[in-house]
Amino acid sequence: MKKNITINLCGRLFQIDEDAYELLQQYIESLRQSFGRKEDGDEIVNDIEARIAELFDELRQQDVEAITIDHVKDIITRIGKPEQLTGDDEGKEEEHKTSSESSNAQSIFDNMRARTAGKRLYRNPNDQMVAGVLSGLASYTGTDATWWRIGYVLLILGSNIFLAPLFKFFFHGSFFSINLGLIILYFVLAIAMPTANTPKQVLEMEGKDVTPQNLADVVVEDKQPVQQHRGCLGATLTVILSIIAGLFVGFAAIFGLILLVCLLLIIVSIIIVFTVPSAMHIPLPFDINYLNLAEMYASHPWVVAVFIAGLLLTLFIPLYAIVHMLLSKSGKIQPMGVGQRILWIVLWLAALFSMIPSLIWVHEQASEREQAHYRKTHTYQGVVMNSQDKDFLRQGDWKLIKAENCAHLTSSGEHWSGDHNTRYLDAWNGDCEEVYQVEHTGQVEPGIYRLDCLARAEGPGTYIYAQAGQRTMFKQIPAYGNTGGEFVEQVREKMADVQIKDSVGERLVSTTTVEIMGMKFHINDYEKNGSKSLSDYFGEGKGWSLVSIDSIVVSNGSITYGVSTDAAFTGQPCHAQWFSASDFKVTRIGDLPNN
Repeated sequence: MKKNITINLCGRLFQIDEDAYELLQQYIESLRQSFGRKEDGDEIVNDIEARIAELFDELRQQDVEAITIDHVKDIITRIGKPEQLTGDDEGKEEEHKTSSESSNAQSIFDNMRARTAGKRLYRNPNDQMVAGVLSGLASYTGTDATWWRIGYVLLILGSNIFLAPLFKFFFHGSFFSINLGLIILYFVLAIAMPTANTPKQVLEMEGKDVTPQNLADVVVEDKQPVQQHRGCLGATLTVILSIIAGLFVGFAAIFGLILLVCLLLIIVSIIIVFTVPSAMHIPLPFDINYLNLAEMYASHPWVVAVFIAGLLLTLFIPLYAIVHMLLSKSGKIQPMGVGQRILWIVLWLAALFSMIPSLIWVHEQASEREQAHYRKTHTYQGVVMNSQDKDFLRQGDWKLIKAENCAHLTSSGEHWSGDHNTRYLDAWNGDCEEVYQVEHTGQVEPGIYRLDCLARAEGPGTYIYAQAGQRTMFKQIPAYGNTGGEFVEQVREKMADVQIKDSVGERLVSTTTVEIMGMKFHINDYEKNGSKSLSDYFGEGKGWSLVSIDSIVVSNGSITYGVSTDAAFTGQPCHAQWFSASDFKVTRIGDLPNN
C-alpha cells in the first residue's frame, strides 16, 4: 500500500503517490539546476511546470484518481530530459568525440582523468567498513574497494617495516607517529568528503547522468552502486576489516565513557572549588586544587573563564561526536553532514588553542605561588631546603655556613649502623663543585678533648674540623666511596678478640658485646654458618671510617666542630662528588696543664 499525497501545482490540486511525488520533485529540481544560470530560466521552469499540470489534468479527465510514478515517467519522456532541453547532450557528444580522437599513448594522468570524468568524490555509505572513504575513492577511480583496503593495510604494515627506520633516523620519530599520521589522514578525508546520501549524489558518485530515468531507478528500485564480486581474498579482508571496525567502535565507546567520567569529575571539582571556601583542603575527585582557580578568578576572571570553558569544550565536543557516531551507526539519527563536522572541528580547535595558553598561564601563576610558599616554609638560616634537611639541621642545632651547588644537605639510606631511616650530613655534586660547611657549637668544661665521628667521601678534599679559641684543627675524611671503609675492619677486629670457640669449633658461644662509638653490638648469636653476619650490622661497610681529632685544648668553655668542603676555609680544593658525616661525639680525655 502506497500513501497518496495532495500537491498544489500551478494552482491546481492533484493526488499523487509518494514515489511519483519524489520523482517529480527530483525532475523539477534538475530542471531548476539546468536552467538556473540561463536568462529567463525561472520562467522556462514555470512554463514546464504549467505543462506538467496540464498533462495531469488530462489524466484526471481520464478518471485517474491518483498519479503514479509510471504517469510521471511518461510525462518526463514527453517533455524531455534537462540536458535535452538545454542542449547539453550535443556538448557531451562533441566532448566525447574529441576525447575519442586523442592518441592511444596517453599518460597515466590522462587515464585517471578518463576514469574520473563526470564523477564526483563522495564517501560511499552503502559499502563502508568505517566511514566509506576507501569505497568512495574506489567508485571515483572505477576500481575495486577491496584493493584500496588491502593497500591501506599494507601501507600501515609496510611503514612499520620499511619507513619507520628511515623516519626515526631522519626525523627522530617512530612508526607510531607514521601510523598515527595515516589514521589521521583517513579521518581528515572522512570529514572533508561529503556522503552520497541522496539519489542525485549516488549517480554523481557513479559518474552517471542525473536524468529522471536514473533518478527513478534509484528512488523506486533503491538501486545502489554496483557491488563488485569479491573473491576469497576480498571476503577474508572484508571480515578482517569488519572486525577492526567493530573494535574501533568498541574503543570509541570506551574512550567516550572515559571522557564522560573525566568531564563529570572536572565539573564536580570546579563546583567545589568555587562554592566551598576551604576547598584547598578537600580531596577532590579531579585534583585541581593546586591551580587555586577561585583566588585567581578574583584577579584575572577572563583568563580563568577562558580556561574553564576551553577545558570543558575540549572534552565535551569529542564526547558529543562519539555519541553521535554511535547513534548514527545504530540508525537512530542521521550522520553529521560535512558542514556540521567542520563546524565542530573548528569549535574544538578554538577551545583547545584557547585552553592551552590559559592553562600554561594559570599553571605558571600556581607554580610561582607554590614556590613562594615553599621558600617561606622551607628556608633555614637564609637557605631554601627541603623539610627533611631543615628538620635535621634545626634539631641538631647545626649552623649552616655555606651551601652552594648542593643537590641536598642531608641524606639517609646508607648509615653505618645499617638503619636506613637514620639521617646524616650529606652533600652531592656531580662536578665536585659543592661548597658546603656546617658546624655545631657546644659548651664544655675547660680541658683536653677528642672529637670522633663516622664519615666517608667519594674523593679527597672534604674535612672534619674542630675549633677551640683561635686554633682550628682539620682531619681529612678517607675516600673509600660507598664500599669497604676502615670502620667495618675495626669492628671485625674487636669481634675477633672476643670470639670464643667451643670444643667442636663450629659455634660461637660468647655472650660478649662490642662497643664502638657508644654503640653496643651483640655477638652471642653470631654463627659461622648461620643467618647472621657482620653485614647485618654494617652492610658491606658503605665506605664509613672513624675520623678523630685529638688534643683539642678548650680553655674558654666552648668547642665548635663540623665538616667543610670550602677550599677557602680548609686550604685544599675539594675533588669529591659527595661526602657523608654522622655521629659526632666530643670526649674529655684530660685536664688542662697547670701553668
